This record gives sequence, structure tokens and C-alpha cells, in this order.
Amino acid sequence: MADAPEARILIVEDEEALADGVARGLTAEGFEVAIAHDGLTGLEQARSEDIDAIVLDIMLPGMNGYRVCQTLRDEGVGTPILMLTAKDGEYDEAEALDTGADDFLSKPFSFVVLVARIRALLRRSTDGRGQPLVIGDLMLDPISRTCHRGETLISLTTREYELLERLMRRPGQVIDKQDLLEQVWGEDFEGDPNVVEVYLGYLRRKLDRPFGRNDIRTVRGAGDRIGSEDRG
Repeated sequence: MADAPEARILIVEDEEALADGVARGLTAEGFEVAIAHDGLTGLEQARSEDIDAIVLDIMLPGMNGYRVCQTLRDEGVGTPILMLTAKDGEYDEAEALDTGADDFLSKPFSFVVLVARIRALLRRSTDGRGQPLVIGDLMLDPISRTCHRGETLISLTTREYELLERLMRRPGQVIDKQDLLEQVWGEDFEGDPNVVEVYLGYLRRKLDRPFGRNDIRTVRGAGDRIGSEDRG
């Protein structure tokens, strides 16, 4: 049975047979399930209904999954989203994360893996990781996935957000660049490892320089940190 029997999952999938099959399986696992067969209906249900997690396909009539996900995130809806991508669709996976998805699963997929991913997303959203992270006047809200410096709302891409979150969960601690690379881009990332420095630069330009701060620092030969070394 599911960890939380009351958890309500929204499946947004235009292949009716697939959606119905997944719904039956999730119901058997103890979840409540809602189904939408097009993007616009799914978007409206995600906005108006009490939904704990969303399983969202990319290719949908009316509005594709990317736009649904991006719209929800732009509106401050932080419901965990598991996006279904094409087999071997690395660009689909990258865009899914960049538009705000929390996880992805390639079709065809194992139902057992799907359930495990959903449970992980639900745990992540209720195990205390949803508490706001605060360093000085910098605040990151994992529920709404928003960032503020004082009263100023700062727009972050998904990668920028994830990198900042990793730093803010260990304030004052120096984190090895390889650790950041694996945590944010994944252990299988085969691109240029200097991408970490590139994104740290993006964060400095958004979070530090406009406010006359120097919170995000590189410790030569060791890694990167945010906040003072003596901050708990």
C-alpha cells in the first residue's frame, strides 16, 4: 500500500488505455487518482483540485506537458511533477527539468519504478525539506520553488534553483564541485564539468551583485559555499 492512502495523484496522459491502466494500479496501491486526457484540462485540475503529485506526459493535445509544467511553476504551484518522456529522449529529459519538473521517467516504464518515484516525490515534499531555507535576507521556498532577496522576487531557472538549494542546505560549508555536479546534473552527466562554474556565475549575477553582496564564494581547490563559514 502507498505511504499515504489519502495522497491524490493527477495523471495527465492522452493515451486513454495507458492512463486507465496506471490509474488502476495506483488505486490498488492505495492512492486516490484523477485523470486528464489533455493539457488544458490537466492544468485546470492541477490549479483547482487538491493534488499531491502529478504524472505528466509531454505530448498532449491542447497544451503540451512542458507548457503545463512551466505555467504551474510560473503561477507558484509547487506540486511535485513526474514527467513522462520519450525513450532515450535526453533532450526531453533536460527540458522537463528546465521547465520545473521534479523527476522524469522514460516510456515504456516499469509500473514498480513509477510507484517508487511517486512515493519518493511525496516523501520529499513532506519530510521537512519543504521548510523555507534562509540565509540572511535570502530565502528559498521549496514548496513554491520561489526565491527572494528581501522583498525582491528573483526568477531562477530549474538548474539555478537546484544548485542554490544544494548550497543553502549546507550553509557555510564548502561543497566539492564534483558533488554539486552529480547532485544537480546527475552522475551520468557527460558534458563539461565547468557548467557548475557557469551556473554559479548566473546565481551571483542574480543574487549577489545587484544587492552588493558576496554570499556565493569559491574556495580555491576545495569547492563552493554560500554564507559565512561560521554560519550554522
